[in-house]
Amino acid sequence: MILYFITGNKHKFQEISAIIKSEAPWINLKMANNIPKTEIQDYSLENIALFAAKTICEKFDKNFILEDAGLFIRSLGGFPGPYSSYVYKTIGCDGILKLLDSVSDRTAEFKSVIVLYYQGILKIFVGLAKGKISIKKRGSLGFGFDPIFIPEGSEKTFAEMTLEEKNLKSHRGKSTRKLLEFLKNVKK
Repeated sequence: MILYFITGNKHKFQEISAIIKSEAPWINLKMANNIPKTEIQDYSLENIALFAAKTICEKFDKNFILEDAGLFIRSLGGFPGPYSSYVYKTIGCDGILKLLDSVSDRTAEFKSVIVLYYQGILKIFVGLAKGKISIKKRGSLGFGFDPIFIPEGSEKTFAEMTLEEKNLKSHRGKSTRKLLEFLKNVKK
């Protein structure tokens, strides 16, 4: 099965591709970064991803996925949430750490929403990684807010983990495995 991943983010592609190669080798995942998509502003990652998928399937009739993700920090009212990419580009990890400088509740979660367009049907898969924001940046692997996020049950940030370790605990790993479970069942 050929499945296109509509993304310009090579890191996301690398993470999802690694899971598919090891757990569903019958899927040939191809990066499609030249397919235009329309994104709306919304508080819901599901709404943002679903709207983008609907605009894509109007002009692209092959099976595809797209993924949207966000970091939600409890003491900041869920900020940056759906604006995570913009916030990372503007204030980065250092800016988030500064916002939390005197805050004791560092509870946070990463959320990943994958939308699958498969034979004319749209389906959503959600993965959550609960954890906390570290006191300082740690690690050089991964991307985005990985150097400041410590998932539950770990002492390491995502940026201190190998790709395989991160994929076992991450929001994206969880949403990808839900996607694969669905595709295994429709393949039968």
